[in-house]
Formats: sequence, C-alpha cells, structure tokens
Amino acid sequence: MDKLKRVLSGQDAEESSGMSEVMDATTLSWGTRMKGFIACFAIGVLCSILGTCLLWVPRKGLILFAVFYTLGNIASIGSTVFLMGPMKQLKRMFEPTRLIATIIMLWHNKGLALIFCILQFFALAWYSISFIPFARDAVKKCASVCLS
Repeated sequence: MDKLKRVLSGQDAEESSGMSEVMDATTLSWGTRMKGFIACFAIGVLCSILGTCLLWVPRKGLILFAVFYTLGNIASIGSTVFLMGPMKQLKRMFEPTRLIATIIMLWHNKGLALIFCILQFFALAWYSISFIPFARDAVKKCASVCLS
C-alpha cells in the first residue's frame, strides 16, 4: 500500500530524505485524496447529467446545457488531480494508454450532443480509473463476467 501511495503522489525512491520530508508535509493523505476525487467526480457527473437534461428546455436550454456541462467536465477532470497532482496529470494525460480517452473527452459536437455526452461519460470514467492501479483490469474482468 505504501508503494501505491508513493506512486500516486509522484514520489520516487531516488528522492533525498530532505525532499521526501517536504513532500510528505505538503501532500494530502491517501484517504483525503480519495475523498476529494470521489466528491469532485460525483459533483461533476451530476452537473453534466443536469446540463444534459436541461438541453431540451425551450429558449435557454442550450445555454444551461453549456454552463452545467462545462462545470461538470471541469469538476470531473479536476477530480483526477486529487489522484496524481496537477503537473503529473497533465504529463500523463497524453500517454498512449490515455490518448483516445483524452481526445474523446475533449471533443464536443452540438448535433450529436446526447450521443457524445454518453460517450464522454464513459471516456471520462475510463480516463479517471486509469490513475488507479489495476482498476482498468478489474473493470474489464467485471464486465466480462457480467456479459458472459
């Protein structure tokens, strides 16, 4: 568990003890990181769902959709900062294992808004769990058991 915490906090084994102490003093605990991730992700998904539902409100629906959906995406993407930290996340966002999810997450199209909203939820969830070691494998195994 300590190794998992070190990897997610960006600490390497080669760090000097002085730098390690500074990192320990300035980073969030594992429990706080998970709580922050879950809270931000849930708020983001709720805002995005609300925005999608508001899309069909007459006259102001498109504006409400844009505001709530954008806020939801910012909160959801921001939730993954709790897992890795902002700089490390930006660096890892465009790695080959996350590139397709990143592109889908950032791609918006008004004409197919509902389809892309659903795809974006899945892409964001897949992108988010990519920061949790072995989570993708667990989801794949669970899905294969459920579908077989």
